[in-house]
Amino acid sequence: MITLYGVYRSRASRPLWLLNEIGAAFTHVPVIQAYRLSDAKAKAEVLNTASPEFLKVTPMGQIPAMTDGDLVLTESFAITLHLARTLGGDLGPKTHAETALMEQWALFGASAIEVPALEITYAVADGGLQTPEGRAIIALAAEKLRRPLARVQAHLATHSHLVGDRFTVADINLAECIRYAQSHPTLIGEFPAVKAWLEACQSREAFKKMWAARLAEPA
Repeated sequence: MITLYGVYRSRASRPLWLLNEIGAAFTHVPVIQAYRLSDAKAKAEVLNTASPEFLKVTPMGQIPAMTDGDLVLTESFAITLHLARTLGGDLGPKTHAETALMEQWALFGASAIEVPALEITYAVADGGLQTPEGRAIIALAAEKLRRPLARVQAHLATHSHLVGDRFTVADINLAECIRYAQSHPTLIGEFPAVKAWLEACQSREAFKKMWAARLAEPA
C-alpha cells in the first residue's frame, strides 16, 4: 500500500497530482514543514518534518516522502517516476528511450528551472514587485529562466507534450517546476507554446483536484 507524506503546499503536490491522474488507492499523511509552525507547542501537537515519528520514515525530515511496501523514496521526482513506471499506464514510459527522456526532463526541471522559478515566487510573495530591490531579484531570476524556457518552447513548438506526444509524468514534473514562475507578470507569456501547454496541463481535472486541496490548506 502506498503511503505519501507531505502537505499539498509542498513538492508533495507533484505525486499528489500524479496519484489523482492514476486513480490509485493510497494513504495520505499530511506532514507539515516544521519551519511553518510558530512555537514548540504547535510542533509537539502537529505532525511535522521534525516529529520523531516522521524522522523514522526519513532522517532528512523533508517532504514529500513515500513508502511502498519496503521501498522508501524521499525525492519528489523519484516518487513520481516510480509511480508512473509501476502504476501509471500511459503516464509512464513505454520504452527505454521514453524512460530516459522522462528522467532527463525531470533533471532539467530540477537543475535549470526550479531554483530561479522559486526565487520569483518568494520575491513576489514578499511584495517584491513593489520595491526596486524586489524587482531586481525578480528580473535576475527571470533572465536565468529565459534560456531554459526557450529550450522548452522549441520542443513544444513541434510537439504536443514532452514525451511520446501524450500527457505523461514528464509534463507533471516540469509543469510543477514552471508553475513557480507563473507569478511573474509577463515571463511565461514570452513563450507562447509553453504558456499554452502549461494551461492545458493545469486544466486537467486531476490538477484542479490537487489545486483545490492545496488552496484549502492554511497558507
